[in-house]
Amino acid sequence: MEKQVILNSKHFELTIKRLCYQLIENHNDFSNTVLIGLQPRGINVLTRIKEQLEKILKKDIVCGDLDITFYRDDFRRREQPLIPSATNIDFVIENKKVVILDDVLYTGRTIRSGLDALLAFGRPEKVELLTMIDRRFQRDLPVQADYVGKTVDTLSSERVSVEWKEIEGEDKVVLFTPEANG
Repeated sequence: MEKQVILNSKHFELTIKRLCYQLIENHNDFSNTVLIGLQPRGINVLTRIKEQLEKILKKDIVCGDLDITFYRDDFRRREQPLIPSATNIDFVIENKKVVILDDVLYTGRTIRSGLDALLAFGRPEKVELLTMIDRRFQRDLPVQADYVGKTVDTLSSERVSVEWKEIEGEDKVVLFTPEANG
């Protein structure tokens, strides 16, 4: 596979900061807003956004982790059993503004699963979506992000990976394209 860097570490950092300021613009001091990262990769987005927001606002931001394994519409179709991640929501979301965070918005199915799982914890006042990468033109469901780090037009055969310095050694976003035969 050919590899193309879409966001390098400097642009990655600027994108995180921009997303934080967009959130602050709409949620002020976060007194009635909570952030929830979708397991597994949305947790990385959540961690970085939370760190940056707390640095800017100089206050703690209420955050949680949400596992969507058994809310997926394909979990019974898998050959291997799925291994769920932890859900950690130790606060009430009833009548709160909730921002769901994930790394890549592709078909919309993960977000739909996240919304279904979220409703098990109450009825929020409003739900918004923040994603690092929006692969537009690839939706199976009518899902749209409120906050987007970068929009990328891709073919269905291509893959986009958000890589984190804590896991892969460097902050970057990479587009993988299958090599042409011939």
